[in-house]
Amino acid sequence: MYRVVLIDDEARIVEGLTKVVRWQDFSCQVVGSAGDAVSGAALIRETKPHILFTDIRMPGDDGLTMLAGLRSEFPDMQVVVLTGYREFNYAQEAIRLGVTRFLLKPSKLDEIHDALRVATERLGAQPASGENRESRYAQSHIVNHAIAYMEAHFAEKLTLQEVADSCYVSQWHLSKLLNKETEGTFYDTLNEIRIREAKRLLADPKLRVGDIGALVGYQDSAHFARVFKKLTGMSANEYRNSL
Repeated sequence: MYRVVLIDDEARIVEGLTKVVRWQDFSCQVVGSAGDAVSGAALIRETKPHILFTDIRMPGDDGLTMLAGLRSEFPDMQVVVLTGYREFNYAQEAIRLGVTRFLLKPSKLDEIHDALRVATERLGAQPASGENRESRYAQSHIVNHAIAYMEAHFAEKLTLQEVADSCYVSQWHLSKLLNKETEGTFYDTLNEIRIREAKRLLADPKLRVGDIGALVGYQDSAHFARVFKKLTGMSANEYRNSL
């Protein structure tokens, strides 16, 4: 029996899908539903569904990043998108990330059944691959999103969990992707971003070296000094004098 999860902020859509679709005809069973991307991602990690039906235009959520996160972390899960968002480029990006079907609301029952047929055929035709071309697109999307998030929030007390949450993936999965794509850890990437910004700030003589560490996210000035010297080969004062 294939496990199915439904994610949609409209409760009537979830209720309608649960009751109207002939899940049993496709050896499927709905094992849970969620009304937003964050709780939906948590439900997916808990139930590990074979098939996901989801909207990707929910208030407060970045639908494409959510989709990329799920495709990256669960590459063999079949994803059917149900959405009222009709922009072609949005649909094209979703398809590029590897969705099984992109259906516009209101969807006809035969369209949903056809999507289920395709999804179950794909699940039955090949063993779990662990990775495919679409999931690699998705991984790249997630790494880029994570780095952009770090670049926007480097001055804060940033954690791996916070960045992973912004990407709709687990800490473990994001850590693995960063290691693969950047050949470094989360903190390696964050330190590089912070020190790059510190070097820019050091060009401003009005700023004291002692204050720059705090401005780029280091609460401990000694830690800032150690990281700066490790990454640049010189102290912050030496770097400023070299400009």
